[in-house]
Amino acid sequence: MLSRLRLLLWITLLIVAFPLAAAAAQLDVLEIPGVVLKGNPLGDPAARRVAVFKPDGLKDDQPATLVVYLPGWGGSSEPAIAEGRHAWFGMVIDQFAATIPVRIAVVDGRSRYGGSQFLNSTATGRYADYVGDEILPILNARYAASKTGPNPIIAGHSSGGYGAVLLAIRRHETFPAVVALSPDSDFATTHKPFTEQPSVRAVTRADLDAAMAPPGSANLPEDGLVRLMMGLSANYTPTRDQPGHFDWVYDDNGHWRPEIWQRWLDQDPYVIVRDHADAFAPTQRIYLDGAEHDEFGANIGAGKIYDILKSRPSPSTFYESPGHHGDNLAGRLARGLGWVLANPN
Repeated sequence: MLSRLRLLLWITLLIVAFPLAAAAAQLDVLEIPGVVLKGNPLGDPAARRVAVFKPDGLKDDQPATLVVYLPGWGGSSEPAIAEGRHAWFGMVIDQFAATIPVRIAVVDGRSRYGGSQFLNSTATGRYADYVGDEILPILNARYAASKTGPNPIIAGHSSGGYGAVLLAIRRHETFPAVVALSPDSDFATTHKPFTEQPSVRAVTRADLDAAMAPPGSANLPEDGLVRLMMGLSANYTPTRDQPGHFDWVYDDNGHWRPEIWQRWLDQDPYVIVRDHADAFAPTQRIYLDGAEHDEFGANIGAGKIYDILKSRPSPSTFYESPGHHGDNLAGRLARGLGWVLANPN
C-alpha cells in the first residue's frame, strides 16, 4: 500500500498535471422521494433528484469513497444532470479513479428564496434531515462504501460549504470528514454588510408579509439582495411557533434588533467553533478553503476557523486558493479530497 505521504504526493501531482482532463465519469440520476420535505411550509417540491458521478466502469457493488456535495446558494443537482457525464464533477472523479475511487453525489437543497443552507428550519423545511436521514441512507443502500479512510465525506461550496460544516459539527458520527470551499462563516464579515444596505433597511412589513404568504400567493421582491437576506433569515431566524415565517433584523420602525442578529450569530460556524471546544470530534478531518480574492470575504472566516482548530485534536488544514469566490471549483474540490484521502482515520 502507498504511504500517506506518497499517496498525497501522487494525488497532488495528478491534479497539477491534469487539471482539465476530459471527464469520462458515469452519471446516475436518483429520484429522492423527499419524505422529510413533504408538507414543508413554503410548498417547495419534496421529490427531487440527486446526481451521482462515479468512475467509468465502476459497478454499484464495488467499493468507493462517497462524497456528498452541497451546491452554493440557488444551486442544485439539476445543472449537473443537464450537463451529464461531462459536468465538472467528472473531472474530479477521473483524477482519483486510478488510486482511491470516489462517488460524488450532488444534492438539491433549493427553497422558495433560493437556498436552504441545508439547515432544519420551521420557516423552510428539514433540509439537514433530508441530507442525513433520507439521501444518505438511499446512497448507502445502493452503493458499496469504501472500507478504508473517512467515508462519507461531506463537501460543498459557499452556502453548501456552510451546510457541510454545520452537518459535520452536528453529526459527528455520520460525517468523519468535511471539505468546505469558501463556506459562509464569520457573519460579521460576510453577512453584516448586506444587512446595512439601503434596500435591506428599506424592507417594510408589507414586503415581509408578501414574501411569507402561503404557497401560491407569495410575492418575492425583485431585488436579489433582499431576496437573499429574506432567505437567510428564513434559515437562521425562523419565527417560533409560526411555520413559514421568520424574524427580520429590523423592526417595523426600521430599528436594528440585536437579539435577532444574535440568533444569526448562533448559526455562524466561526462563532460555534470559537465557543465550543467539542464542535468537531477529535477524529474528524476538516479541510477549509477560501479564495484569495473572495468577493464576500469567505476566506476570512475559513482562516479564522482554522486558526482555532490548529490547537485542537481534529486534523485540519486551510488553503487560500487563487482567484475569486466561485473560481476553479473542480481543482479546489480535488485538492480538498486529496488531503482528506491522504489523512485517513
